[in-house]
Amino acid sequence: MKILLVFTLVFMTMMHAFSQGPDVLLNSLVAKLNLVNDYSASVSIKADIPLIKILPVKAKVYFKKDDKFKVVSKGIAILPRQGFTDMNLFLSKPDSYMVVLAGEKLIGTVQTQLLTVIANESDSEIILIKLWVDPVKELIVQSEITTRSSGNVKVSYTYSGQEKYGLPSGLKFEVDVKEFKMPKSFSANPHKKSSGGKVKKRKTGVIYLTLSAYKVNQGIADSFFVK
Repeated sequence: MKILLVFTLVFMTMMHAFSQGPDVLLNSLVAKLNLVNDYSASVSIKADIPLIKILPVKAKVYFKKDDKFKVVSKGIAILPRQGFTDMNLFLSKPDSYMVVLAGEKLIGTVQTQLLTVIANESDSEIILIKLWVDPVKELIVQSEITTRSSGNVKVSYTYSGQEKYGLPSGLKFEVDVKEFKMPKSFSANPHKKSSGGKVKKRKTGVIYLTLSAYKVNQGIADSFFVK
């Protein structure tokens, strides 16, 4: 009897989560992100970009609401902001977009709902966002961001310890190499093959971020972000 009661409660919770409209679900997700006033975290960055050799880099990232962001590293840190801070900032302004429910998808063991977020302004840097959301935990599982300057960026998210803030422990970015803006230090590519034969190269690059040692809402002075 107790097992049946527990099963019923879990089932009802899941059905309630999946019955939410797109606006309600997105608002719940954004409300979780808005709990974060500031944070810092250690990040390990590994990049696999075609024809470019990039060594793994360790860095510290700092964020403060609404759009202050800083990366501190001894090396060159390739850190896409589209699916990280820029997307969160965009989603925090509901007047700048409309959202529709576009289906469901099983990702791993999670039955996600697909939210399509469309920018209202014709000159917006972010044009379109697809969000595959876990409606029970109210977390983004995957996203695809279409921007004017960097093409499409696909992101996969994993979580460990900071779910209540919606802050990921791992991010996997898939970027369009032709569109993605590399740091100036990589504008000249010494590793590109110069042989006369044609070299078949991938059109996408992958960037992995592993985040740890989060410190959330402990206060960061505005002056820290001044260059």
